[in-house]
Amino acid sequence: MNAPAKISDLLDPETSALVERLASERGTSVAAYVAEAIHWFAEDEAALAESLDEADRQIDRGEFYTQEEVEAWFAERRGTAALK
Repeated sequence: MNAPAKISDLLDPETSALVERLASERGTSVAAYVAEAIHWFAEDEAALAESLDEADRQIDRGEFYTQEEVEAWFAERRGTAALK
């Protein structure tokens, strides 16, 4: 089994220095800082995937607007705003 890679081996020097500085400013270890960053990123990716899946389901149900409908909606809003 391969030994785990050190995070510093995976990052370019500038990113590694930035991570070290930010972890220090937060008063935490680099490992804890990186673990938290990966957690946030993974949560965001999961939320994005779910959002895209829901968008696909909406399209399958016909719940969408055409380009023409969207353009007409904006044109109406611009016309309404100009009258005020």
